Amino acid sequence: MPRSYILVQGFGKQWSRIPSSPVLQMQGAMVVDSATGEEKADLGAMEAPMADADPPTTSTATTRVQIYPQKSDCVSPYLRDKYEREAGKNWDLFYKRNADRFFKDRHYLDKEWGEYIGGMINKNEPSGSKRVILEVGCGTGNTVFPLIAEYPDIFVHACDFSARAVNLVKEHKEYEGGRVNAFVCDVTSQDLSASIQPASVDVVTLVFMLSAVSPEKMENVLQNIKRVLKPGGFVLVRDYAVGDLAQKRLTEKDQKISENFFARGDGTRAYYFSEDSLVSLFEREGMTCQSVTVHCRQVENRSRALLMNRRWIQGEFFLPVNGEIETQDVQEAAEVSTLAQESLAYDSSEGFAALFSATPTAEVTRIKVGNHLLLAKCLAKEHQHTVKATGLLLWDAAPALAAVLDANPSLLKDKRVLELGCGATALCSLIASNSAATIFATDGDPASMNLLQENMELNSSSFHVKKVFCRTLEWGKKSDIEAIKSENGDSRFELILGTDVTYVAPAVPLLFETASSLIAKRSTSMLMLCHYSRQVAEADILATAATHGFSYFDVWKSNSPELLVPENLQDLASGNGPLRLLCFRPSEQ
Repeated sequence: MPRSYILVQGFGKQWSRIPSSPVLQMQGAMVVDSATGEEKADLGAMEAPMADADPPTTSTATTRVQIYPQKSDCVSPYLRDKYEREAGKNWDLFYKRNADRFFKDRHYLDKEWGEYIGGMINKNEPSGSKRVILEVGCGTGNTVFPLIAEYPDIFVHACDFSARAVNLVKEHKEYEGGRVNAFVCDVTSQDLSASIQPASVDVVTLVFMLSAVSPEKMENVLQNIKRVLKPGGFVLVRDYAVGDLAQKRLTEKDQKISENFFARGDGTRAYYFSEDSLVSLFEREGMTCQSVTVHCRQVENRSRALLMNRRWIQGEFFLPVNGEIETQDVQEAAEVSTLAQESLAYDSSEGFAALFSATPTAEVTRIKVGNHLLLAKCLAKEHQHTVKATGLLLWDAAPALAAVLDANPSLLKDKRVLELGCGATALCSLIASNSAATIFATDGDPASMNLLQENMELNSSSFHVKKVFCRTLEWGKKSDIEAIKSENGDSRFELILGTDVTYVAPAVPLLFETASSLIAKRSTSMLMLCHYSRQVAEADILATAATHGFSYFDVWKSNSPELLVPENLQDLASGNGPLRLLCFRPSEQ
């Protein structure tokens, strides 16, 4: 079968003729999997012209390429859907990490809502009836247990969509089956009346719960609550308000999902309510606002030396009896006010401050690669969505390529090795130190480079870290490239490595430009890039490589070198999974 070719235009305005990928082919402006026909990614403005078409007139103007993409107003649709899909998982992980140590018990609620929770039983209720409370989003019981301690004549239903949180409630020393019914329920989709008798609840509490729900699903929550709430019953809300310090910080970290809706570093989400948005939400579901108040307070956390301007919103709503309608306009009937610098009870626990404002702390992770144990001091993966220095995290492709290198020491033996974008951990550089002559571990982020020095010291007893030179290298920056060349004795590198370095499209040309400047122009030299398939299409990566003088080859089908495949990386060798290993040879010119 004749080989097919694609005519592509690289970032350098050069027109190249390259073989089409064995895995991906271009169809119109889409990348399509040749086996399944599934569309993988939109190539946008990149087009494949007719073979007999003339290349466009090249421009002599120099364009400055920005490594990181321009800031967008919101996160990508992919991340937005991922946060929604993994909402339950992220909260389950939250409770796995923090158990019941994160929030303090809310003993202030009896002062705020005592008249509702401890109110009189309806005269039509049977003698001896208990007032029934439903806590939606109960967490580990920070609301439940203070309430049953304060009010001996209430019964509390407590639900959460995290099974781990509900189990922690049931394991609590004060949990009594006769006074508390704890159960798992996703109130956005699962019917509360399957666990609670319809129209049997006097008061529903939503304490920092609605904010964790997508705005599109908040009405589902209220409709579900109405099924079990008695006519004339109350819904009590306490949640985050627009203008809170946490909202400002999340805005600065580019974590906006939609208007007033943000993702935190661990993937959990928070919505910030205005008075109008909260009242309108309940009004649309036929509930009447009794009062709504925004509380403003400057909170000091002395142990962390933090001074935080916090804003909460608190509202009380009731379900009219027999379709009774409030005769006054909602804006007149509701007590809408803002209290500034008031004496308000708040949660000053370590966990509460850490959730919104504290700088993430690097922790040491043990990583097994072959027979080696590596120590990697880095940030936990939960911070991937908000931390700006991505090199402070350990990404998935690094252990994979490190395992390939460990299984194939001949790739490294007596060679000069360069790792691009090594981040704080430089796993591949550490493994390479066992066989290579010299290694340069490079990154352009100062914070990552500082932590990298600590990781070299942590691993100094197990690896030949004196062979590893940790140096700053910004891709495309001529002075950095020349400094690396000079320190390497004006010699170039026989092997260049990179893991998870192709996820930002504008940075890919600079990556290959830098690699081309530093790789030895020999037939045996090699550039190895390992990554999980993300936003940049593989066809684009291959096209950009070609414009910078690199030829792609399938290393798993090659006899030079002939690689051993680690047992746990069979999918990598097959080319069928999301983990990819792309290998390139440089032009010998």
